[in-house]
Amino acid sequence: MSSIPEVIHTKCCITGGGPAGMMLGLLLARAGVDVVVLEKHADFLRDFRGDTIHPSTLEIVHELGLLDAFLRHPHQETRVLSGNVAGVEFPVADFTHVPTACKFLAFMPQWDFLDFVAAHARKYPTFRLRTRAEVTDLIQTGAKVAGVRATTPDGPLEVRADLTVGADGRHSTVRARAALPTVDLGAPMDVLWMRLSRHPTDGDSPIGRFDRGRIFVMINRGDYWQCGFVIPKGAHAEVMARGIGAFHADIAAVAPLLADRVGELKSWDDVKLLTVAVDRLRKWWKPGLLCIGDAAHTMSPVGGVGINLAIQDAVAAANALAEKLKTGTVTNADLAAVQRRRTLPTRLTQWLQVQIQKRVISRTLAARGPMTVPRFARALERFPFLRRIPARLIGIGVRPEHVHTADAFAAK
Repeated sequence: MSSIPEVIHTKCCITGGGPAGMMLGLLLARAGVDVVVLEKHADFLRDFRGDTIHPSTLEIVHELGLLDAFLRHPHQETRVLSGNVAGVEFPVADFTHVPTACKFLAFMPQWDFLDFVAAHARKYPTFRLRTRAEVTDLIQTGAKVAGVRATTPDGPLEVRADLTVGADGRHSTVRARAALPTVDLGAPMDVLWMRLSRHPTDGDSPIGRFDRGRIFVMINRGDYWQCGFVIPKGAHAEVMARGIGAFHADIAAVAPLLADRVGELKSWDDVKLLTVAVDRLRKWWKPGLLCIGDAAHTMSPVGGVGINLAIQDAVAAANALAEKLKTGTVTNADLAAVQRRRTLPTRLTQWLQVQIQKRVISRTLAARGPMTVPRFARALERFPFLRRIPARLIGIGVRPEHVHTADAFAAK
């Protein structure tokens, strides 16, 4: 392995091959911008990640002309989202009225979604994806970020870029190295993720189940359920100390459908901890650098909107910066404009998540007596038109973005 770094030059270096990074890479390459995406893993095959593709994201795929190809991939569709409180099921959100091409939530493993985006990005000659390239530091020229340093199996790598985009998730190396300060909004819970087999007779299930002291999430992945057991913040060690058998009993109590298969969780090795955080950067950029997605704002799993906010950031960034990247005229004002564009959706979404955490999740986790269906749930059941409101907030969000960049290679 050589100690002399490989050096490559590009207009835009994107760190992180998650939803924000891959979508931005596709959009910039499609617009004719030379772009390099660095992904530290060898592939996208990692579990326990966001799987919810909302109508707003499906609309982006539609605007790119890729919707038919996307929907040919295995996925599950949900048009009405339901919940369950103390064994009583009720509708929450009806997506059949959202003003988009797809009036449903699509559930697809995130690795399949990322493989799909990467496959289409690779069709453009201006796109390069470097896997097993872990970013370790920023390259700075004076006050300006001029690229990144990374490690690879073949030795060190330096990517010199007019613009570096940090899209490397909630544990972003880029934002840490850039010393960008954050605002921590707090989260009262963590989540234990696992998979349990799904039987052909299972049918549909409420995605969220709430009972005294317990919250359980079930996502249909075809032949198995991707499940999340919500626990109070910092309670992981306590849950483990009670033993895997007690954990089986907790799952069976809140989701009786799964009582006959909780034994598939042989040990705690089959259960993964997601430490929940809700925060955002005060400033998303510095000269030569922009952060988007979870690197700019870590979202709660409430509503499953994190992947979709990240993709909206990518679309906004591409719309604002693609042409200027081609001409080398990106300014600090352009980077600040991206943050201004995406600040309102980020703040409002996080505010809603924090309210739900306080008013629903914290109270449920603290409950020790019998629970009843709350008034808002009864209203949603009695007045169907009210279900359009959460559908709009979850499925479309605040200030949805649309693709304004052209395909530079469409006529070639």
